[in-house]
Amino acid sequence: MIKQKLLNILGLAKRAGKLVTGEELVVRAIQNQTVQLVFLASDASSNLTKKVNNKSNTYQIKISQDFTQNELSQAIGSDRKVIAVADEGFAKKMEKLLMQ
Repeated sequence: MIKQKLLNILGLAKRAGKLVTGEELVVRAIQNQTVQLVFLASDASSNLTKKVNNKSNTYQIKISQDFTQNELSQAIGSDRKVIAVADEGFAKKMEKLLMQ
């Protein structure tokens, strides 16, 4: 139930234009500190996982690996392994749900 609610909010954030998607764009957004939360697919490659985890830890950006690539892709309507939330309101709501 909570997982589905999170995915619905992710879809809403996509429609609002508050997401950054794709490996290079997300890494750049993390470095520029323009995102508050990163979703990385639990089944992403080890190379991508290491890269995103290292950048997120360096810049102290929260990261979630609770969803598969398929779940993330369905939520936003395009095939993605990594998604970043660039809106503080959406990020706070999602973080609250992740802690439940």
